Amino acid sequence: MRDYARGRWRASPADVLWRAIHPGGRLADCFPEVTKIMAKEQTDRTTLDLFAQERRPGRPKTNPLSRDEQLRINKRNQLKRDKVRGLKRVELKLNADAVDALNELAEARNMSRSELIEEMLMTQLTALRGQA
Repeated sequence: MRDYARGRWRASPADVLWRAIHPGGRLADCFPEVTKIMAKEQTDRTTLDLFAQERRPGRPKTNPLSRDEQLRINKRNQLKRDKVRGLKRVELKLNADAVDALNELAEARNMSRSELIEEMLMTQLTALRGQA
């Protein structure tokens, strides 16, 4: 508390009572389990330095987030980029022979398998529309 009349700091009544009961003691000494436990959100960029003193064996972390959280964020960002490019996600199950053939053809044409499948589908759809 500030004593405005004298222009100096003075203790609050609670501080005075605490010091009378526990001379020379600190509040943190009486509640060590409370003061040492603190919640931290992994994705919170403002609390990164709170647990900076934690040392672990191995190479230093290049990213403060866990691998699972990094993958989630990367996947979210990839979906956003695809949405901006006008792409939609389609899941497709093919047998191994078809995938191998697509990989070989895509490599021969110097394109990705995804681009090859899209090109083949568009060609087939154009042909089917022309027949109708």
